[in-house]
Amino acid sequence: MASLWHAAMGQKEKPEDYNDVEFWSGPERAGWLTKQGEYIKTWRRRWFVLKQGKLFWFKDSTITRASRPRGVIPVASCLTVKGAEDVLNKQYAFELSTRTETMYFIADSEKEKEDWINSIGRSIVQHSRSVTDSEIVDYDSKK
Repeated sequence: MASLWHAAMGQKEKPEDYNDVEFWSGPERAGWLTKQGEYIKTWRRRWFVLKQGKLFWFKDSTITRASRPRGVIPVASCLTVKGAEDVLNKQYAFELSTRTETMYFIADSEKEKEDWINSIGRSIVQHSRSVTDSEIVDYDSKK
């Protein structure tokens, strides 16, 4: 899973990865989730904040301008977010996947799980690169 963090964050997260995001105010979604550690595969409870296409996590829920995230994932690098209870055999589990890796999270309830899946899914759609009109090729006009 370490490579997912590095791929998603472009190596280790640096202040420039989140300088443009005021994660301490008005998040799209925030709350406690349990996630697996990056190197030591134990499950740890972390405070997550979704804002402006980035998913941040912190050790504590008191977030200020001076807070520094423990990690950040640009959701545009993610392809899917979906339930994963059958994969982990854990209630309220969901997964977030890129082309090469999958990260797992556990919410506190079914509603929290669904709310996170919906919020992250919306953010993936909003921040993924979309095809513009100038990139559409009309093959019929090339005859």
